[in-house]
Amino acid sequence: MKKDIHPENYREVIFVDNASGEKFLLWSTVETDEKGEFEGKEYPLYTVEISSASHPVYTGEKRTIDTAGRVEKFRARQQAANKN
Repeated sequence: MKKDIHPENYREVIFVDNASGEKFLLWSTVETDEKGEFEGKEYPLYTVEISSASHPVYTGEKRTIDTAGRVEKFRARQQAANKN
């Protein structure tokens, strides 16, 4: 690698997919205070809601990923609209 072209905090980080539990060790500048272990070594840890390990485009599975309650809010609006 060339010297002095990368940010100071460019380091290996563990990314954990919440949906599948899959772990990836990648180089990143993401800020995190959490630590985790990967293959016997400790690295900064960052959790993501979805990655290629759980995304329907890559897995071929149909699933609804709703972490913010969007589906429930939509259904409630639909029910309210149907009552009128």
